Amino acid sequence: MARIKPAAKKRRLAKAGKETESVPTWVIARTDGKVRTNPKRRRNWRTSKIKA
Repeated sequence: MARIKPAAKKRRLAKAGKETESVPTWVIARTDGKVRTNPKRRRNWRTSKIKA
């Protein structure tokens, strides 16, 4: 990927990076352990690419 990239693309990549974070501990505690995994966490940096 190019080193110099447009701001809009950079924002989309940043958003995708944030989406892969794990669910916070307080969410697990509040839902009594029902919500443990992040549904958007299936993407891996190597296997599937972002259409940004």
